[in-house]
Amino acid sequence: QLYDNVKFTGWHTAYPDVAVRVLPETCRSVPFEGDMLLFLGEFTGPGEAVCPRGVLRRVLARAADMGFSVKAAAEFEFFVFDETPDSVRAKNYRDLKNLTPGFFGYSMLRASVHAEFYRDLLKLCTDMRMPIEGLHTETGPGVLEAAIEVTDALEAADRGALFKTFTKILAQRSGLMATFMAKWSKDWPGQSGHLHMSLNRTDGGGSVFYEQGKPHGMSDAMRWFVGGQQALMSELLSMVACTVNSYTRLIPGFWAPTEASWGVENRTCALRVIPGSAKSQRVEYRIAAADINPYIALAAAIGSGLWGIEHKIEPDAAIEGNAYEKTFPASRALPRTLMEASKRLAGSEAAKALFGPAFVEHYAATRAWEEREFRRAITDWEMERYFEII
Repeated sequence: QLYDNVKFTGWHTAYPDVAVRVLPETCRSVPFEGDMLLFLGEFTGPGEAVCPRGVLRRVLARAADMGFSVKAAAEFEFFVFDETPDSVRAKNYRDLKNLTPGFFGYSMLRASVHAEFYRDLLKLCTDMRMPIEGLHTETGPGVLEAAIEVTDALEAADRGALFKTFTKILAQRSGLMATFMAKWSKDWPGQSGHLHMSLNRTDGGGSVFYEQGKPHGMSDAMRWFVGGQQALMSELLSMVACTVNSYTRLIPGFWAPTEASWGVENRTCALRVIPGSAKSQRVEYRIAAADINPYIALAAAIGSGLWGIEHKIEPDAAIEGNAYEKTFPASRALPRTLMEASKRLAGSEAAKALFGPAFVEHYAATRAWEEREFRRAITDWEMERYFEII
């Protein structure tokens, strides 16, 4: 499948090659490939403007110009199935056998029964320099959650991208399958890809977010950072909720936010401020699902926060209690479809200032293409509802 609505490449350019800069600092050994080395790269030349890793790197350069360095970490939920690529296709992705039955969140039982896969995954992540802070079962049949250790934001995105790819590889090598879809079944909760982030001063002055004596330890800069994230969330949503499927997760009652909200230690909000110390004070960006492109999602989350600091944007009052039961102004409503979100991004002047007009135009067009392709599909729901009765 080829995008037919973008300027960067297409039939009109005859699909030329694009130069890639290999990044020696990203070198890793692939454990089950002998002496094979893996390197990440970035597009250069004309491709640099639309490169996902490049757009995050530019956001982090903006942070550095402001005197900040950024720490980040991702935590991914993923369902594991006792299936193969052939079997899921033969079943038309229906009636799949989960690795384990029932709701066994944080279960020692399930983890011990499948200890070999756990150990293999932990070892793989250690060997490939994407160490895991925690790995446990979550709520749902066969669902796991992995929290990747905090590091510099660009490395955090590298780790996130590699973790998703090599978890799927390891699962298939083990006779299993893993999915990072935002929501694979209407009967089960979606799969999150929450992002944690904090700022430090590059001059050695310590945490930008923490200020002792302030409510919840939140400095002015942290408050503005949250304000920027809240203000731009609806405009940048397609950079985080990047697939048609992403929007099936953003419904009330399933631990996913439905408005651009924030609260202190509030897991019903889109932004969860986690108070603590100069070392631990951070923001959790909970709008993200497991289907994110880590580079683009972190660029959106960090970039909007920096925008908030630059413009001293005050957030709304923190939500206390259940955010699903609150009434929000229209300005805090999130797009409900990928097409709506892509249009919001395409028209966002803040996005163009943060990520560059070329990236915004290209990326928004790819998301519009994705929705258009979906609209051509005939879903099972349509067949069951309309085939006979209409």
